Amino acid sequence: MAPSTRPGGPASFAPIEVELRDGRRVRLREIRPDDRDEVLQAFGRLSSESRYMRFMSSMRELPPRVLERTVNPRDERELGLVAEVAAADGIDIVAGARYYIEADGETCEFAVTVADGWRRGGLASRLMRELIEAARARGLRQMEGFVLADNAGMIDLARRLGFTVSSDPDDRTVAIARLALVR
Repeated sequence: MAPSTRPGGPASFAPIEVELRDGRRVRLREIRPDDRDEVLQAFGRLSSESRYMRFMSSMRELPPRVLERTVNPRDERELGLVAEVAAADGIDIVAGARYYIEADGETCEFAVTVADGWRRGGLASRLMRELIEAARARGLRQMEGFVLADNAGMIDLARRLGFTVSSDPDDRTVAIARLALVR
């Protein structure tokens, strides 16, 4: 796996080349501030359904505040990964995943987004496995995610990765996926 530890600092992620189940290849790496335009393009390529499943609301544009937070993760509290492929203009980002460390310092919340044409090839699974390993390397104890209850694909993926999935007691339209990171 790709997580490594910076001397005296949090876990980092060494870029890796990955072949997906369908034979396509992507490069997984940490997100950078100079990915701003590529993230906007990637968001623009998402279907309205994909945007709704990821953000739990209808969004036509990525709010500037969300964009800035996406491309500028705080080292001490977050890890953001992207999957990129070669494109005519340089690269295209075809997926992203991240975790945010909660206030307790032991739990992180995950999110993952895969472009519509890149689903069902194992990309979300690979990104999630990399996030899980990076969170473990950082010493976190639990990972959780809030998923729309009708997002069967994400719920199935979470279960295959060992997460328990339960209904949010405050909102039946949301499921909570939890994974103990301590082995």
